[in-house]
Amino acid sequence: MKFHHTNQRETWHYEREINDHRGSGHGKVVVDIAIKMNIWKHIFFLDDDVSVTTCMGYRVVGKTVDAVNYIDEADIFVAVGNNAIRENIHKALGSAGAKLPVLIHPAAIIGSEVEIGVGSVIMAGVVINSATRIGRGCIINTAATVDHDNRIADYVHVSPGAHLAGMVEIGEKSWIGIGSVVSNNLTVTANCKIGAGAVVVKDITESGTYVGVPARSIR
Repeated sequence: MKFHHTNQRETWHYEREINDHRGSGHGKVVVDIAIKMNIWKHIFFLDDDVSVTTCMGYRVVGKTVDAVNYIDEADIFVAVGNNAIRENIHKALGSAGAKLPVLIHPAAIIGSEVEIGVGSVIMAGVVINSATRIGRGCIINTAATVDHDNRIADYVHVSPGAHLAGMVEIGEKSWIGIGSVVSNNLTVTANCKIGAGAVVVKDITESGTYVGVPARSIR
């Protein structure tokens, strides 16, 4: 099993969703994983909404632009659901030298020879089978399954209960909707949205939104 992530640090800084109000649901799930991993001694937040002072009992200590001030003392995790926004923040922090950890829920199952890129989160109940590669800044959400020899590009979101069969390739910044299925040996190109419950049975070569059984383009 191969993971690309940072060394243990004294403090963990967690950056949650921009302009989120009263704590994003995604942010709460991510911080719960960090707690369960029991690696970081301290957790704190940055948020652009000045009315938010705590989340999950942890302090908000500044805005997202303040992240660069913590690079030397903290690991930084970007918990933003929007793929494009997450990419922009993630790349800016990486260029500045930030340490971007991988978060893996203890209840996830990770097969042999799996690679997971920095800044990705693997949530509870996920199964990732052998020889799969997950890119940077990805979200593999609750109870999703990613079978053998998949290639998941950077900043992809695989939603709760989605299932990717073997030898699937998902392009950068694509979103695989809740409960959807991608059959084996298929490619979904970059910047696609696969709707909830859709079933992909042939290659998707043009960016767009696809829904239904079988999945069809609606724009």
